[in-house]
Amino acid sequence: MDLHILDHRLRVTCISKTGLVHFTHPLIKLIFLRNRSRCKFLSLTETPENYTVVLDEEGFKELQPSEHLQVEGSTWLPLNVVSNGNTSSSSQAVGVTKIAKSVIAPLAEQNVSVFMLSTYQTDFILVRENDLSVVIHTLQEEFNIYREVGGESVPVHQQDTQNGLRRNGKEAAKPTVHPVLIPENQFCVMSLDPDTLPAIATTLIDVLFYSNSPKEETDSSEDLQCVKFFSFSLIDGYVSLVMDTEAQRQFPADLLFTSSSGELWRMVRIGGQPLGFDECGIVAQISQPLADSDISAYYISTFSFDHALVPEEDIVTVTDMLQRQRKEPAAC
Repeated sequence: MDLHILDHRLRVTCISKTGLVHFTHPLIKLIFLRNRSRCKFLSLTETPENYTVVLDEEGFKELQPSEHLQVEGSTWLPLNVVSNGNTSSSSQAVGVTKIAKSVIAPLAEQNVSVFMLSTYQTDFILVRENDLSVVIHTLQEEFNIYREVGGESVPVHQQDTQNGLRRNGKEAAKPTVHPVLIPENQFCVMSLDPDTLPAIATTLIDVLFYSNSPKEETDSSEDLQCVKFFSFSLIDGYVSLVMDTEAQRQFPADLLFTSSSGELWRMVRIGGQPLGFDECGIVAQISQPLADSDISAYYISTFSFDHALVPEEDIVTVTDMLQRQRKEPAAC
């Protein structure tokens, strides 16, 4: 298999719910006016707490400093696994399952934090630029590694990484087993022809920027069992959307497309408190058991929490698996 270090330098940011009004203009520009921005990598995810925005350096220039904007201090590089000439989830509904053992778990063992972003088209494993030498050294036996430079894929050789290799001699700490929440929402993973974005502009703006209007606020127990989650990505010209079925009904059905099975997904939300960015092994803790059980999954990290989407028919199996996982440390 091939591992590509893509030609994007990314920043991970967070916009508060109350501060969104200060960023609607740049976000609308980045989403709908592609000819006015040189941004090639944009991901915007709404959770109950905030908006996570991952974007390249050109896009980051559009966000003005503000008390409502948090910026993780590192520059991140996206990795992409290519197998038999196709991206890791080209067969659809695979997600992190294929790459958990070969990429995520080995990096966790080397104390490398990852930030995951699954899309309809593929999976991006974001690593800190400062960790790149460790990443290459860790994965070079399993992968042919290429770095994209100006549109060209240039092989990365072992001797290129020796000087920067971290040798701290420490074993990776056993990660905390974080609490999980499994909301009742059913989710869809969908895509869209970017040329049809103007046709859904009003709906997309309404869902993204007005989803917390008073008319939707309710104290019913049914709504408390659901979690607000909406993710939009526009990366290298490809659009990916993750939304629950309630949001999906607001969009024209003939413009959105999904896999031929039209599968519905359930969410596993990881973390009782904001997770931070320095703990290693959080993604591996969830994705490794799913891979061992051959359960498909999409995985989306955000500024505060992580989210795994699994097929609806597997949610009971996944729930049982996670319950066993929480009991294991006590038995050790």
